[in-house]
Amino acid sequence: MAATDQTTSPTLAIVPTDEERMLRETVRKICADFGPAYSRRKTAEGEPPTELWDALASRGYLGVNLPEEYGGGGLGMSALAAVGEEISASGCSLLLIVVSPAIVGSILVRHGNDEQKDTWLRGIAAGTTKVAFAITEPGAGSNSHNLSTSARRANGSYLLRGEKTYISGVEDADAILVVTRARDEEGNLGLPLLFIVDSDAPGLTKQHIPTALNAPDKQWTLFFDDVEVSADRLVGSESGGLKAAFDGLNPERIMGAAVACGAGRRALELAAEYARERVVWQSPIGAHQGISHPLAQAKIELELARLMMQKAAALYDGGAPAGEASNMAKYSAAEAAIKCVDQAIQTHGGNGFALEYGLTDMWWGVRLTRTAPVSREMILNYVAEHSLGLPRSY
Repeated sequence: MAATDQTTSPTLAIVPTDEERMLRETVRKICADFGPAYSRRKTAEGEPPTELWDALASRGYLGVNLPEEYGGGGLGMSALAAVGEEISASGCSLLLIVVSPAIVGSILVRHGNDEQKDTWLRGIAAGTTKVAFAITEPGAGSNSHNLSTSARRANGSYLLRGEKTYISGVEDADAILVVTRARDEEGNLGLPLLFIVDSDAPGLTKQHIPTALNAPDKQWTLFFDDVEVSADRLVGSESGGLKAAFDGLNPERIMGAAVACGAGRRALELAAEYARERVVWQSPIGAHQGISHPLAQAKIELELARLMMQKAAALYDGGAPAGEASNMAKYSAAEAAIKCVDQAIQTHGGNGFALEYGLTDMWWGVRLTRTAPVSREMILNYVAEHSLGLPRSY
């Protein structure tokens, strides 16, 4: 949960620019051809949302945050967050946008060498290459300093051994950016190292994790059994792996907040429409404060979360420390989205549980944001320690 070390003053535009409005409008139009029915169908078929990904990638929207010199839009995380929010608000699921251009792309921009940027960043910016990110381990949980997946030198290459869990989108990824730790000849674990590993590399096996989340994107446990990786796949130096990995976490939190905000928006739109049209006792149910006030409160909390998300993106794009704002954005967006979806279900009464209204599809997606990619409790720990100066609790 590290912030950046740069101190350039960012500009935070509360009023959307014409460019952002056009970006959002175009993404909405593209997603309108897909929507929740498409996501449900792809989930039932056990297939990734390839057509949606390709439709957005072909127009350059999946690399808007990445540098123009590598084929990106050069518009920063603010633009990618807008894309992610609109995708989610359209009822679509595209989890790899949080991973490939946001996490992996951001890490490569700051820590990749020229060859790696030319080889990988161009494909990520174009959306023709998808790269997953593997840091979480069964025995480490939120403690990224306690990773045990190792990389040891062998004949000019590295051999990776260990296990990762709850890794997203591996079924549709060309490669995986894997966080490991150096292992010496005596078996001692040292500093973190990052490697780009082909998703079909010999010795790498995958096990699907069934979850309650009703989305086409899947979760996986990965097993590395002496997976050989060439030295040119090492991202960053042998002493800067942890810094490189942490530089992908603020974009991850910003995008997690954007996706949650999009889901909250969709839930409130559905709830407000229903409350305007549903008539009981001669008047629309939205006329009753028992319905209108909880929805209004959810709307306020959602807009506050969106402001924090925009602030975090602006700080990141400006090169200013963004750790505090990124964590606060993710926290507030998760809580607001959960409230929006829950109140939307309540507003619909029994219909809230009917599949045709599409609210139950959203529930586990927003509930996940309270736990992943970083839990509510770890964010509170961060804010207590770094924002309030309180003693560290873990």
